Amino acid sequence: MESVPAVRRARYSCAMPITLAEPAISPADMTLAELRPLLLEKMVPNVPFDGWTLAAAEAAAVELGVPAERARIAFPDGAAQMVAAYIERADARMAAALAGRALDTLKVRERIALAVRTRFEQAAPERETVRRAMAILALPQHAALSARTLWHTADIIWRAAGDTATDYNHYTKRLILGGVYAATLLTWLQDESEDMSETFAFLDRRIDGIIRFETAKAKFTRSSANFPSLSRFLGRLRYPAA
Repeated sequence: MESVPAVRRARYSCAMPITLAEPAISPADMTLAELRPLLLEKMVPNVPFDGWTLAAAEAAAVELGVPAERARIAFPDGAAQMVAAYIERADARMAAALAGRALDTLKVRERIALAVRTRFEQAAPERETVRRAMAILALPQHAALSARTLWHTADIIWRAAGDTATDYNHYTKRLILGGVYAATLLTWLQDESEDMSETFAFLDRRIDGIIRFETAKAKFTRSSANFPSLSRFLGRLRYPAA
């Protein structure tokens, strides 16, 4: 499975800031980093018709009063880079919405559910745009990008939920939530129920699974605290005490 080369990986970094504020300068005078979010905003409504294409980016540039070739320079890696920027935009919108909520009054499972619900509610008017983005990420050559963006979304949700783990729990929580989010996303893309009730029922069941797993893991960790250390035992076999 082909991974994204290192030189391109930086362009797809989920840490790249997405600025949604009103521009203080003319788009024609902006740097490429400043111009990309504006191009993306103009592209999003047209993606269901034009796809994640350079033609769509060029049309957005013309609408902003910027030469079309600037769009090609802004997204030199084409559709994958556009989709990465779109997901970063969605992550930023979700995080901003959650920052204004009193999450500390909720249980952890309620915080996670609220974060995912917020994500899908924000994306509801853009479902076909999301569908086209998922089609790009499903291509084998974009597997690494897909995994990276999924991890970043799960990380934002856990941080919003108040998670401060730095040990192996940091990684297991994000891996598990990433799987839950991906499965819920597929359900959401096909959901025709009123108010996305089928999606949120599916989500609640999957979050129950996460909480049960984390509870069981915590109990096992506490109960195994006094177990003999396997690594220490193997070390003694290799380096017996004199």
